[in-house]
Amino acid sequence: MTERTGQAERSGEQASGYRPEGIDDAFAAGGGGGTTRALPSLGWRGTLRWTWRQLTSMRVALMLLMLLAVAAVPGSVLPQRPQDPAAVLRYLQENPTTGEWLDRLGFFDVYASVWFSAIYLLLFVSLVGCILPRTKAHWQALRTRPPRTPRRFDRFPAQGRAVTDATPDDVVAAASTHLRGRLSWLPAFRVDTGSEDAAPARGRSAARPAARTVSAERGYVRETGNLLFHLSLVGLLVAVATGQLLHYRGQAIVTEGRGFANAVVDYDTFENGAWFRPSSLVPFSMTLDAFESEFAADSVAFAQSRDFTATVTVRDPDGETHEETIKVNHPLTAGGAKIYLQGNGFAPEVTVRDADGEVAFSGRVPFLPEDTMYTSRGVIKVPDVSPGLDQIGLVGYFLPTAELSEDGATATSVYPQPINPLLVLEVYRGDLGLDEGLPQNVYRLDTDDLTPSVDADGQRVRLLVAPGETVDLPDGLGTISFDSLPRYVALDLRHDPSLTWVLVFALGALTGLAVSLFTPRRRVWVRAWREDVPGPDDDGAPRERTVVAVAGLARGDDAGLQGEVDALLAALPGVAPSGEGDLTDPAGPTPDDRTSTPAAPAQDPTARDRARKADR
Repeated sequence: MTERTGQAERSGEQASGYRPEGIDDAFAAGGGGGTTRALPSLGWRGTLRWTWRQLTSMRVALMLLMLLAVAAVPGSVLPQRPQDPAAVLRYLQENPTTGEWLDRLGFFDVYASVWFSAIYLLLFVSLVGCILPRTKAHWQALRTRPPRTPRRFDRFPAQGRAVTDATPDDVVAAASTHLRGRLSWLPAFRVDTGSEDAAPARGRSAARPAARTVSAERGYVRETGNLLFHLSLVGLLVAVATGQLLHYRGQAIVTEGRGFANAVVDYDTFENGAWFRPSSLVPFSMTLDAFESEFAADSVAFAQSRDFTATVTVRDPDGETHEETIKVNHPLTAGGAKIYLQGNGFAPEVTVRDADGEVAFSGRVPFLPEDTMYTSRGVIKVPDVSPGLDQIGLVGYFLPTAELSEDGATATSVYPQPINPLLVLEVYRGDLGLDEGLPQNVYRLDTDDLTPSVDADGQRVRLLVAPGETVDLPDGLGTISFDSLPRYVALDLRHDPSLTWVLVFALGALTGLAVSLFTPRRRVWVRAWREDVPGPDDDGAPRERTVVAVAGLARGDDAGLQGEVDALLAALPGVAPSGEGDLTDPAGPTPDDRTSTPAAPAQDPTARDRARKADR
């Protein structure tokens, strides 16, 4: 009857919910089962605090860094409007639907888009919010003393023991000198020395003699390197952003004997950042005196380029002139910018007279190389100077070393140097759009609405013009003269004030990362005291010597920790290895037991783990 009653009571408790004694009734429903209490709401302050902690965590910072790298991919895959607006226009024409949406989302100007800037700024805020508290904590850690010497050494993974005739004070001085290292301004360990008073035996604890102690810790540079790495990342973000806002870049084609001035209007193409001002350009000028090119003439590497050298005269803003050279991968620095030799070619100087004998065009026309033999294509656009005459377009090739076929139908260039130069041109007439005032590409001619000149067989007329020759244009359009053959160079001027800082912060990030990865975090303790130990004589008479115990601890796995302890023992004066146990262990054997039966040295915990795994 009693057993049944107990079972009924226990089943009733399970049905109604168990409530231990002493729990307030407010946590239980009246007589029934327990109820879950609602959690308090965070509120707007708590929500902001939680959001800030998540944003400044290292996990979110790494995610934002990876997201920034992914977001930069479209900038290298799709054409960008600041660099190549013509390619963007061509993409929109070929992909009207997809291109329109990509343009709306800013994929044709990725690095200035709202979403890329948002990721960039969030990463910047995350890094700053992560660095500031860690810097404060690191500064406080640098000002604190190393941890005090523990009472027991037998539980540490790295241990060592020795005896010496030197006094404890001498041992402590030698240990401190060894741990600090040779550089007084950058010690290897932070060292703190102290003393321990003698303690009588209490219960199972043996008596402790008076001892001198050393507490040392190293690895603060590890956190310093970590902070340096993150600070360098912030510096890189600021430097790159500043460079994008203040940079400018221009390209110009300059022919021999002529030059250009460092002004926006003098460049063929020019791009700049949002904070750039034309007034910031340094007003220097430059003249191309000569251009020399060298090509291989042997059969093994025929026509391969060997060297390109542009000799220029630079005029500084103060009027001083000096001669400089520009080579491939050896830019010229002028006006705070670097000038690179981007390309070169030929710019035949021609004169075109119309049907009335008036000079309609006279100047140098750059022809763009299309192969290694410098077969170059160019366009000559001749305006209508005399009333009632058509505009003339000449399209064709320049051949540095021309070689005609036997029937004269084809002509090719067989060497990039101007050994047998020749102009091969086709003639068109009509309205070239030169009077409309709209900018045109000087290297292209739209022939859809133009009339080509043909011969009696209906074939297009080709003009072959050599230097110094004057050839009549077909259909009585006039004449063309090949006056001279100067060379031209394509120069690329770039100014980015952040390049030096980008290099500095990049090296700082690499240095900080290396320091944080390869600097061990270690703690070492030394205890030295005087005690009777067996003598070296045959009778084994004890004599008083100094016993030294050393222990080491590392944060994480450290294969060199035991070597650190052994090196410290070897640096002490007059040490002799001893197999005695830890004489400072209060729970260990009594002093009589220590002197009669040596204790086994402490076993490395990692060795015990390896042994257990091997047994399994």
